[in-house]
Amino acid sequence: MTGGQEERYEGFYQLCRMADNLFEEDWRDTDELAKARKLEKEKRAIMGYEKERMFFQSRIGDMIRERGWHTEVPPWYGSLEEGIFHEVYGLAGLAPWAYDRTEEYRKSSSAKLIGDRLYCLIDGVSQLQPQRIPAERREQLKRALLLATPRERLEEGFHEVYLHNGIRITIYSGERTKNGQDVMVFRKYIMEELSFEELAALGTIPAEAIPLFRSMIRVGFNILITGPVRSGKTTFLQVWQKQEDPTLEGLAVSTDPETPWHDLMPQAPVMQLVADGKELEVIFKSLLRGDNDYILLEEMRDAAAYRLALEITSTGTMRCKATIHSSGAVQIPYKMASAICETYGGNLQNLVARVFQNFHLVFLFRQLPGDRSQKRLAEISAYRYDEEADQVSVHVLCRYIPAEDRWHWKAGLPWHSLYDGGMDRWEEKEWENMENILKKLEQRNPLMEKTTIYPRYYRPTERREIPE
Repeated sequence: MTGGQEERYEGFYQLCRMADNLFEEDWRDTDELAKARKLEKEKRAIMGYEKERMFFQSRIGDMIRERGWHTEVPPWYGSLEEGIFHEVYGLAGLAPWAYDRTEEYRKSSSAKLIGDRLYCLIDGVSQLQPQRIPAERREQLKRALLLATPRERLEEGFHEVYLHNGIRITIYSGERTKNGQDVMVFRKYIMEELSFEELAALGTIPAEAIPLFRSMIRVGFNILITGPVRSGKTTFLQVWQKQEDPTLEGLAVSTDPETPWHDLMPQAPVMQLVADGKELEVIFKSLLRGDNDYILLEEMRDAAAYRLALEITSTGTMRCKATIHSSGAVQIPYKMASAICETYGGNLQNLVARVFQNFHLVFLFRQLPGDRSQKRLAEISAYRYDEEADQVSVHVLCRYIPAEDRWHWKAGLPWHSLYDGGMDRWEEKEWENMENILKKLEQRNPLMEKTTIYPRYYRPTERREIPE
């Protein structure tokens, strides 16, 4: 709080302290078994579970009525009852953003707490908010959040926590930050419906491409979704995957429990594992022996994840999907291959070629420079490996032109070259359908720039055949 806020709302914060003391007295008078139950209830209230949250707000409401409490409430809270709850058990001044108290907060996808200052991304710009969260309350908030994640140790300076409503919280503190400048980064999804139509309404993807995407899903291409942080990769993955056949068996491996596939696809048999690095290495062989129809790899960021992606797709598994941080389709194969090579050994050129063989399409997303709340599908590219010529190439199918705020297209890619499993009549018909859609898109907005790229890092003479 600023000095002025402290004075103006001192009565409110005094009542918060009184309520906290009353809860503390109640805690001291409780037996050990009841304490364990109460602690679990507190953790669930902190993590945003509605039943537990309403339980504590109801108790606070009783306190207010029994003691005749009344005072001016900070405008970022809807009521005295709600304000005291969030100051004692909830997210303090962040609660209005987390629970969409205003239209601006509802449309804001991220917030940052830097020291006592709260910034929210509003209209694509980080805007300083009036509420302040002092050091004591920030420490209390951090402790409360970590109660629900017992694997996280308080003395560590980096933590990732998820609330029940899907909000992801990244915490930096201790020696990782300057004195008094600890950081909490909050991210939430603001799409009301996970669909291609909703993405098109937001301007993220072209509406005219939706039939093309659905055709690609039916064929079952292996896809990579890339771009910088907060560019919409995970959202696009979720939308794409929701169109998948729910009778197929899937395996989702992520570095953190960001996407609740059991909620998004409750009818689909999708196994969900959280592992990366050494944890992923331990279960690597068992994953390869699995009988899944496809794999989802969220936030691939190390050699273990890249190796798993290559090994599983090398068996001919289709419909695989992965997100990865990169600046574009050309850079990804080298990034994956070099990381695998440095960690596990192997021939760099062979590994590069395998990325081109095993993955088919790359979707690149970016934020608009002038409005970071706006995401755009920046490019769609196809990987091609010509076995006879021992040559790799990247073919741009679509590119977003910011100055025109529209997408341009290129048709004519030999789709059958992306899939070595042979074509049956149905697949051949689907590929013809894709090419016809692309031709119509190209006629409307042709891509006149260079569309075929031969990466310089691939040198066939340096390849060495490795026995399977």
